[in-house]
Amino acid sequence: MYRRLRDLREDRDLTQQELATMLKVSQTTYSRYESGALDIPSTSLIKLAEFYKTSIDYLVGLTNNKRPYR
Repeated sequence: MYRRLRDLREDRDLTQQELATMLKVSQTTYSRYESGALDIPSTSLIKLAEFYKTSIDYLVGLTNNKRPYR
């Protein structure tokens, strides 16, 4: 479900642990976010969208436009 999260992370050569630390969750929790086994809280989606400079809609696959909204 959240394939784009993994793709964005890998494009930047980041580990799951690095993103987990940024979000203040365990690596296991972050891994479950990427696999879709666990829903991502809205606060974490906002942090990820800001970090990757994209929209939440892009992260969750609702649009193919990487550019964030104004």
